Amino acid sequence: MTQTKHFFTYLNKVMKTNWNGPAFSDFGENVNYTYGEVAIQLEKLRLAYVACGVKPGDKIAFCGVNSSNWAISYLSILAYRAIGVSILPDFTGEDIEKLVNHSEAKILLAGPMVAKKVKAEKMPNLRAIIGYMDFSVIYAADDDIREAIANMDKLYEEAHPNGFTADDINYHTDNLDELALINYTSGTTSSPKGVMLTYRSLSTNVTFGVEHIPNDPSKTMVSLLPLAHMFGMAFEFLYQVAGGTHIYYIPRMATPTLMKAFKECKPYLIFMVPLIIEKIYQKKLRPIVRKPIVRLMWNMPIVGRIIRNKVKQGLLDAFGGKVEHLIIGGAALNSEVEQCLKDINFPFLVGYGMTECGPLISYVPWQEFKLHSCGKIVDRMDLRIDSTDPQNIVGEIQVKGEANMIGYYKNEEATKAVFTKDGWLRTGDLGVVDADGYLFIRGRSKNMILGPSGQNIYPEEIENIVNSNEGVAESVVVSREGKLVALVFPDADYDTAGKTMDEMKKQWMQLSNNRLPQYSKIADIEIVDKEFEKTPKKSIKRFLYS
Repeated sequence: MTQTKHFFTYLNKVMKTNWNGPAFSDFGENVNYTYGEVAIQLEKLRLAYVACGVKPGDKIAFCGVNSSNWAISYLSILAYRAIGVSILPDFTGEDIEKLVNHSEAKILLAGPMVAKKVKAEKMPNLRAIIGYMDFSVIYAADDDIREAIANMDKLYEEAHPNGFTADDINYHTDNLDELALINYTSGTTSSPKGVMLTYRSLSTNVTFGVEHIPNDPSKTMVSLLPLAHMFGMAFEFLYQVAGGTHIYYIPRMATPTLMKAFKECKPYLIFMVPLIIEKIYQKKLRPIVRKPIVRLMWNMPIVGRIIRNKVKQGLLDAFGGKVEHLIIGGAALNSEVEQCLKDINFPFLVGYGMTECGPLISYVPWQEFKLHSCGKIVDRMDLRIDSTDPQNIVGEIQVKGEANMIGYYKNEEATKAVFTKDGWLRTGDLGVVDADGYLFIRGRSKNMILGPSGQNIYPEEIENIVNSNEGVAESVVVSREGKLVALVFPDADYDTAGKTMDEMKKQWMQLSNNRLPQYSKIADIEIVDKEFEKTPKKSIKRFLYS
């Protein structure tokens, strides 16, 4: 196992060797940066931070939707050796103000929608709000600061009269154990939970990516996960930059735009939450693979292989034709979708992580992936199951190693609660590990339902089965007076062939219960008339449903 390389070790090399190579683009917009242009903008922002009286070690918040300038804003903070404060743009203006104040940030780099939501007077510690789409002054605490930001181009020209070149690049690499990022994931209605991640945590994730999924300047990437979440930040951004990849950002996320981006940009790697691939399966693959004639021939030695290869090629083409890896994470993948992808030998796998680990916990190459697992513990990390028999008895998944956060910012109570006395991080997830070291997640500990005879019931496993029924878009299983009820949002595009909704409910319940043990059979199905509310990473906010 190799040692962690500082993220900026990679960036120092990339900036020098790929100065004129494409770095960031906003798909469908006239926004493009080479790596050299990124470096110059980082230097301009560094000079602006100095002029604003912000010092290395001070905190700079950034909040907005995915874009090239979001990426530049974040890099500028780390390159300056300040502490980045990542805030979800989905939060209300009041929540964003609260988190800026809680973090003690001195500057807020804000996207257009965020800038409209927040009020500078509610954030008295701020020296400036900078609109990151054009790096203009939105708010300044005094005229000197306003002038410094407004004239950053002039400051740059004065500091570098002969220009700024690749030879000037020398980002710090001697601070692996310094705090790099405070990532706010929740807590706007209670005690904020700002996950504190060091450069070591970020860098061990980047090192893992570079070593296990090599990339280079010939590769392209379409970024579709929220960059404010660690999954997107680490693997659609930092690891891609480390290899010199050309990243395309999609400012306006919509399925037609996404599919157009795949077709035109031809990414080598796609990270995806289950919801997206499940929708693609429902619309494009399931109507094919469920045809009686296709079912009959699916597993035949010759004709079956031809059919499976044709299905695989169609999916590869939809993703641009050059996909080498499809990595799925963030929630459980529907078992029918998973089986189909495995049958057609699609290069996919399911990984596992959490913000507190920056984020990766488990992974294996797609060629080694076991169905229903989420890989093995990654390099420089250890895993244990809090169970007397980790292979057979479900227990909490706990992890320890270089990627672990150092705690929640100014929240000692939550920090103590999430670590065991011997220093292991409690994930809150439940699972088992097989003899080969593969991790199988059973559900969230807080979601587990205790059955009438003491059985542990994991609603995610039941939902997986319910969702495999034709006509079901998504579901949430809840416990009501000791009985399991499936809340179902139907697929509006499904042809019910004249069946009433009551008939469909009866069919779904029968098909589902045929596959469930007695203690976890559902007693009723209740139809909901709109999609379940979701987090930015597309996980259902199940706490809203009972």
